[in-house]
Amino acid sequence: MKTVVEMFHGLIVTAQTAMHRRQKTCVTASVGIVVLVFLGAFQTLRQPARAKVEQPVLGSRSAKTLEVGGLKFKDLNKNGRLDLYEDWRLPAEARAQDLVAHMSIAEKVGFMLISSTRLQNDWAFEAPKNKEPITSQFNEEDLVTSTNMFTRKQLPVPIMTAAGTTKAVTQFHQRHFILRANVSARTTAEWANRLQALCESQPLGIPAIVASNPRNHITTAAAVGTSVGTTAFSKWPGELGLSAMRDLKLTREFADIARQEWAAVGLRKGYMYMADLSTEPRWQRVDGTFGENAEWVAQMITQVVLGFQGPTLSPTSVALTTKHFPGGGAGEGGQDPHFDWGKKEVFPGGQFQNNLIPFKAAIKAGTSAIMPYYSMPVGTKYEQIAYAYNKAVIKDLLRTELGFKGIINSDTGPIEMMPWGAEELTITQRYHRALQAGVNLFSGTADPAELLKTVEGNPDDVPLINDSVRRLLLEKFALGLFENPYVDEVAAETIVNNPKSAARAAVALRKSIVLLRNDVKALPLKAKTKVYFESYQKGGNAPATGAGEVYAAKGNSYPVEFVSTPEAADVVLLWLKPMSKSLFASDGSPLYLSLSKNAVEVPYIKALMAKKPTILAVNYSNPWVIDEVYNASTKSRCQGVLATFGTTPEALLDVVTGKFNPTGKMPFTTPVSEEVVQKQQEDVPGYKEAPGYALFKYDEGLSYPGNQ
Repeated sequence: MKTVVEMFHGLIVTAQTAMHRRQKTCVTASVGIVVLVFLGAFQTLRQPARAKVEQPVLGSRSAKTLEVGGLKFKDLNKNGRLDLYEDWRLPAEARAQDLVAHMSIAEKVGFMLISSTRLQNDWAFEAPKNKEPITSQFNEEDLVTSTNMFTRKQLPVPIMTAAGTTKAVTQFHQRHFILRANVSARTTAEWANRLQALCESQPLGIPAIVASNPRNHITTAAAVGTSVGTTAFSKWPGELGLSAMRDLKLTREFADIARQEWAAVGLRKGYMYMADLSTEPRWQRVDGTFGENAEWVAQMITQVVLGFQGPTLSPTSVALTTKHFPGGGAGEGGQDPHFDWGKKEVFPGGQFQNNLIPFKAAIKAGTSAIMPYYSMPVGTKYEQIAYAYNKAVIKDLLRTELGFKGIINSDTGPIEMMPWGAEELTITQRYHRALQAGVNLFSGTADPAELLKTVEGNPDDVPLINDSVRRLLLEKFALGLFENPYVDEVAAETIVNNPKSAARAAVALRKSIVLLRNDVKALPLKAKTKVYFESYQKGGNAPATGAGEVYAAKGNSYPVEFVSTPEAADVVLLWLKPMSKSLFASDGSPLYLSLSKNAVEVPYIKALMAKKPTILAVNYSNPWVIDEVYNASTKSRCQGVLATFGTTPEALLDVVTGKFNPTGKMPFTTPVSEEVVQKQQEDVPGYKEAPGYALFKYDEGLSYPGNQ
């Protein structure tokens, strides 16, 4: 079977090339001819397959069912006969090649765009137009902007970042969408079914695939384009917290549970996870990484990919898009390449190859797609142009050297908004350059007009278009979307965040906590200790000064007593949650990690710690410098130090009271001072920095005495 499929594919490519040279408009016809020639061969393939395959469940809203040899198939193109792409018995490669032959250039180009889609009353990226709740109906309004959605700067040309749903499907031929809305499981499932029904009603009946950013993590830095934040899904530690667990089995279990939840509501593609390394501690996306050690991150990425996708893509999988190739954690000065001032990725320590280790693991595990970042490399052998345009990095390194065969999905907006190194090119020239580099799926705009213009003006791009569409179709066929893209709306509510999943997430939240200092053995807290527990986070609507939130136990099941003032306490439990400036509020000014530069009122904290012996917990979304409150003069008052990475008060209390023995390990090194932060090398992990750099070391973590 494999040999015939390979011959089939090879002859199609040959025929395309030959026909293209003779008559540029005949590419589709040439493919059709090859399909007819090999029809007999595939008919042979069908016969023995009948005894081995099971009839899949077919989900249909408008397509009629065909019965052939006692088996059922969906007549997606409504022509009354079974076409190759409709025949689920055939290899995905054969089905994809057949469908490519059926598609017009306009359909192919629309198929190569992925953009945001919105539910009714969902106003992502713009000011709300009403106060009505988000529903499962479509938002039919186009979102056209002349402003960069990330930098808020004027664009050279307006772009359509989202199209009205019906227009996107019926006129723009889009079948790839990014869902940003944070709604209930039922609402998401109902909307997803409506979207698939609309797609099924179209001439070729090609289903949609809906992607999302992470939805299963507790984070203080949720933002459109990075993380949806706390949702209806099960609530696990942040990515750094998953890494801190040092438990690959539970990591795999997390990914499998999340997979079931996503698939239940119709989300079949994840714009995640980050294989980037947190070698630059100031980077505002450190909290989305698995830390600074490339070998460990590679193991984490492996388990995450296998948990979401399985050994191979199947109808139960959620396909992952691993990002951001070839690693985006070494931005100059910690700045991010969403912005002009952060476009350079630098390698003063010569660690470019170190960045590739997690991506090699993701490829080996079978990740469905890989996303290049906006950065352009500086100080390497590669051209200084953004990775989406960088043929030597994408085609030569990723495709040829690393052997990646899946989808290359641009990040959002490298054509219109972040074209670093390609600023002088026109929009069509940028598309052409990115196609030649190897990009298969473009994120950022819903309107295919410029890409269509590019292909019409560059006929040599047609084979690249066909190859891209083929790769995108292979993913959909493997996921079983052509057979049944629909979900059980009622079941979705029982699958998402069910008690069993929540219980496993609760274990992870506790395992993610790291005990760093316990010199006087103050932890675990003794029974009947009077505890003042303050969670300090200044961001959003919180007052800039004064106390944080004081914890009041409900139905206290802890052996300690909670009090409402530090004066009444034996011990202060202080949970600091520093907050850097939002990524998308960056202005190019220098980045710092000191607490006073990251929404912590240091005089208040020092005064509070001076009142009573203190247990200090710090939520590390970056490797914060805490020397302003934890130094030679205050260490005697600080009886214990813990690190958290997105968890709950209850999980922290379980650790400090001894109900749960801490086992977590640091996923990165924390610097001893701001001075060493400013001198470190962007691409060098903290554990390889010069002696004297670290306060808390990578992989550091204690357990309670007797439980080492």
